[in-house]
Amino acid sequence: MTNLADALNELGDALAKATAAAVAGGGLRGADDTELLGALAAAGRIRRQAEAVMVEAVAVITDRDGSAPHPDRLTTRHGCRNTSELIQRATRVSGRTASEMVGVAKAVQQQVALSTGEVLPAEFPGMRQALASGHVGVDGMIAVTGAFRGCQTGRAGILAADTELAAAARGDGADAAPPASADELRAYALVWAAYLDQDGAEPDDTTALRKRGITVGRRGDDGLVPLRGRLLPEVAAQLQLGFDSVLNPRGDGAPTPDGPCFVETDDHGDPSTPLAATADPRSHSQKLHDAFAVLLTAAAASGELPTLGGAAPTLVVSVRQEDLAAGRGKAHLPGDDQPLPFAVARHTACTGAIQRVLTGEGGRIVSITTLDRVFNHHQRRAITLRDGGCIIPGCTVPPQWCEIHHVQEHSRGGPTHTDNGVLLCWFHHRTIDTGGWHIRMQHGIPYVRGPAWWDHTMTWRPTTKSPTRKRDLIALRT
Repeated sequence: MTNLADALNELGDALAKATAAAVAGGGLRGADDTELLGALAAAGRIRRQAEAVMVEAVAVITDRDGSAPHPDRLTTRHGCRNTSELIQRATRVSGRTASEMVGVAKAVQQQVALSTGEVLPAEFPGMRQALASGHVGVDGMIAVTGAFRGCQTGRAGILAADTELAAAARGDGADAAPPASADELRAYALVWAAYLDQDGAEPDDTTALRKRGITVGRRGDDGLVPLRGRLLPEVAAQLQLGFDSVLNPRGDGAPTPDGPCFVETDDHGDPSTPLAATADPRSHSQKLHDAFAVLLTAAAASGELPTLGGAAPTLVVSVRQEDLAAGRGKAHLPGDDQPLPFAVARHTACTGAIQRVLTGEGGRIVSITTLDRVFNHHQRRAITLRDGGCIIPGCTVPPQWCEIHHVQEHSRGGPTHTDNGVLLCWFHHRTIDTGGWHIRMQHGIPYVRGPAWWDHTMTWRPTTKSPTRKRDLIALRT
C-alpha cells in the first residue's frame, strides 16, 4: 500500500505540471473571467487541504515529543531546537508561519489518554472537521482560536461556538451565507467570545491601561523628532476620526491623478475655477503627519486647553529681527539648541502675533512690543465665506482646519485685512514658498498660479471652494 507521503508526492507532481502550464506557460493569460476565478478558487482549496495535512503532521509531532525524553524527541534527533525550526526546515515556511501552525495544531490535536489509550476529542472538534474537509485553512483557524484566547467560559460554550463557526466555514450556517473567509470567521468568533465571557475584556482593558503611553524623543541629526507609543482603542479611533476629517476628499468624485493634470478653460476662453483634482506628492504617512499638525494647531487655538504659565499653550519661535527682515537665517525653539529652518519662523509669524524684544548692550531687555497681526473672528468668518477652504486646487481640507495666510507679508507692509488673507491648510501654508504654488490678490479676490506640471500655461486663475461663491459664478455665466 502506498504510504501518505508517496500519495502526496504524486499529487505534487501532477500539480507541478498544472502550475507550469498556468505560470511558466502563461496559460492563465488566455483564460476568460470564469476560468480565471475558477482556477483561483481551486488553488485556494488545494492550499487549505495541504495546510490541513501539515497541521495534522505538526500535531502528531507535538504529541510524540511531549511524552518523550529530550534526546529521543523528533526535533532533537533531526538537529532542531524546537518544533518551529523543524517545520521551517521541512516546509520552507517562515518562522511566523511555523509558529502559527504549532498554535493551530494544539487547537485541533487529538491527544491519547495515557491510562486508557483512548483518543480524546480536540479542543475545537468542529473546526478540526472543517480543516480536514478543506473548508478552512490556517488563517481561518487562527482567526477562531485567537478570538477565544483567554476567554473564561465552560466547555459547553466553546463546543456550541465551535459548531456554529464550523458551519459558517462550510457555508451552511444559520444565516445561509456562503462559506466565510478568515476575516469573517474572526468577526463571528469575537461575537461568540464576547457573548460567552462578558467580563473577558476587563483584564485586557486593565493591561491596556497599564501599557498605554506616548514618548516624544529628541531631535536627531536628520532634523526629525521620533514619536512612539501605543494608544487605547478609543483614543486611536478618535484620532483616526480627526485624520479622516482633515484628509476626507468630501465626496468630490474626482480622484487624485497619478500624473500631471492640466487646467482647461471654458468655451469662451475665460479661465474658471481650476479642476478639483491635482497631484499630491505626499505619501500616506506624510499626510497623516500634516493632519496631526492641523489637529494640534486647532486644539491650541480652541481656547479649551488648560493654560500654561497663565496663557494658552503657545508655540514660541525666536528669530533675529535682521534675519526676519532679510527673509533668511535660522530660527529656534525654546530649550532646543539646534536651529530650525527659517520657513518655520515665517510660517509661525504669518499665523500668530510678533513680539519684538529689543535688547541693549550686554543683553539687557530695553523694550517689549507686541504687534497685533492676527485676523480676528469676524475677518475669519468673512474669509471663510469667500474661500470655502484651502484655496489650493485639489486640496480638500475644510475651512475650520485652515490657517489664514498673509499674501503680502506683514513684515513687508502687508495689512491684516480680508483683502490680504487667504485660507491655507497647514501643509500648503508650510510649503507655500517651495511647493510651486503662487498666490496673489486682485481686487480682494484670491488668484492662484500652479506649477508647470499642473498647468502648462502658468495662468493666474481665480479660486474658491465656497458653495455660495460657486453658485454666484454660475449665475454670472447664465
